Amino acid sequence: MFDFLMSEEQTSLREEVRQFVGEVPRQLILDMDAEKVTFPRSFLEQAGAKNLLGLRFPREYGGRGLDWSSEIVALEEVGTLGTSLACLYSMPSIVGEAITVFGAREQKEKFLKPTLKGQMGSAEGLTEPRGGSDFFGATSVARKEGDHYVITGQKRFIVGAEGADYFMIYAKTDPEAPPNKSISAFLVERGPGVKVEYLYGLMGTRGGGAGRLVLDNCRVPAENLLGRENGAAEIFYRMMIPERLTSAAGAIGMGRAALEVATRYSTRRKAFGKQIKDFQAVGFKIADSITRLDAARAMVYATAKAVDAGYDPAKTRRLVSEAKKFATQAAWEIVNDAMQVMGGIGYTNVYPIERLLRDTRLIMIWTGTNEVMNLIIQHEIYKELGTLSDNRRDVELDAHEADKSEEKVYE
Repeated sequence: MFDFLMSEEQTSLREEVRQFVGEVPRQLILDMDAEKVTFPRSFLEQAGAKNLLGLRFPREYGGRGLDWSSEIVALEEVGTLGTSLACLYSMPSIVGEAITVFGAREQKEKFLKPTLKGQMGSAEGLTEPRGGSDFFGATSVARKEGDHYVITGQKRFIVGAEGADYFMIYAKTDPEAPPNKSISAFLVERGPGVKVEYLYGLMGTRGGGAGRLVLDNCRVPAENLLGRENGAAEIFYRMMIPERLTSAAGAIGMGRAALEVATRYSTRRKAFGKQIKDFQAVGFKIADSITRLDAARAMVYATAKAVDAGYDPAKTRRLVSEAKKFATQAAWEIVNDAMQVMGGIGYTNVYPIERLLRDTRLIMIWTGTNEVMNLIIQHEIYKELGTLSDNRRDVELDAHEADKSEEKVYE
């Protein structure tokens, strides 16, 4: 974060989160990467005890009543720990968004409060074995039986499948309706009918208990319906903001961590009698990386400001997608260049660069692949282009022979 863009309160928050991040045991990070730990509940408990979870939510439910511009300050710092802990830290913010905006007071008391205290772990179930980006093609079904819904289906790649206490699950409640009017959201507590069938062996982002969840005639109380029946499309579209903005902000922290390690190394390592930072091949990679990092940070900060200001929803959707795409791609490139600067030693586990490389590869895939981000971006910009104000200058006319209409052949 650029200090000059931060308020005194945000600067203080950054120092508070940095202290918390500094206290995270090194061994926890190593044990998660080695898959000796599959769900670090103690991490959430400690963050909750310090009132650092769900910073944006009302104080009455355990948040701090802050805004997105403040939360991204915290997310960047936690991002330096790697993708797993950053994701688990973000989950109360993601699931909490749905509960705060669409949930009943009883749901906020039962689920949100203990989540923000670090006493309950939450997870989100969107992806199914038959589809990832095709959200509305979900095949999980929930049928109403008296005062319960009975859910049958599967969700995969669920971070926290192994350790979360409850899951936000989407399922079809009206298979005959149009896709965007057929799905409902539920808060499903771990218990009978909820099984973890498979834990994934991941390239990186390990230790978060990512697995496949099977809902086998799972009975969910009707009061655990989140929002309106068949109205989950509204929730899904709203969730684009926390899912993608948390990913973008965490990516900045990951890129920054790798860049700091590589920059420090370049001032210590010598070749041909001088520090390698003095070679343009090295120095230019550092310059490119800090430029990418600053550009990503500026985009994420601007997007957070847009969300806080209640900016036009379509333009906000585009900005959030741009921020997620750009920041995650930037982090991947920064970590790659960090490894290149460090050479062979960067490819070993003597330094954390190889772990960060494995971690950052995933963030260009989850919460919507960067290709899906492109689809959203191009859709919104073409729509926006068609509604430009008439008082804008038409620069197409600023050519010497702009009046040669016969030369402007379009088909």
